[in-house]
Amino acid sequence: MTSTPPPPDPPSPPAPPPPGWENPAVRADRRLVEMLQELRVLQTGVQIVFAFLLGIAFTPRFAELTDDQQDIYIATLLLTVVAAAVLATPVALHRALYRHPGKARIVDVSARIAQGGLLLLASALTGAVLLVLDVVLGTALAVPIACVIALIFAALWFVLPWAVRRAATRGRI
Repeated sequence: MTSTPPPPDPPSPPAPPPPGWENPAVRADRRLVEMLQELRVLQTGVQIVFAFLLGIAFTPRFAELTDDQQDIYIATLLLTVVAAAVLATPVALHRALYRHPGKARIVDVSARIAQGGLLLLASALTGAVLLVLDVVLGTALAVPIACVIALIFAALWFVLPWAVRRAATRGRI
């Protein structure tokens, strides 16, 4: 009587990667999707500010604005338009370079562009606040309040992320 050897064990599945591990392509895809989602949220805010500013020019009271207030209006309107263009640029890059092998580079460039867009948006929002406060409260109160608003944007959008990144690289987080 001959016996047949038992069938070989099926190969064991590969061990899953450690938590938090991603290959560079997967990481770049994830980072790009996250950034595009964040920019989508920002674009809504830019559109609201832009609509507000467009509406102001067509109100009867617009003609009563001083030359300085009209200058603030024009500067704020232009900052808003440029912020919208800059914040939409990563989306345009993604569309134009879809399936491009250098996605990690696209993400890095898009992140820098988004930072510039945030600076423009903070400036536009501060300008809108300055304009409204100048009309409602007068220049003497509007300017210092707008400066505080600008400092708040700088602290929350630029200084805080820098400090968190710096602390993380030093192992304090």
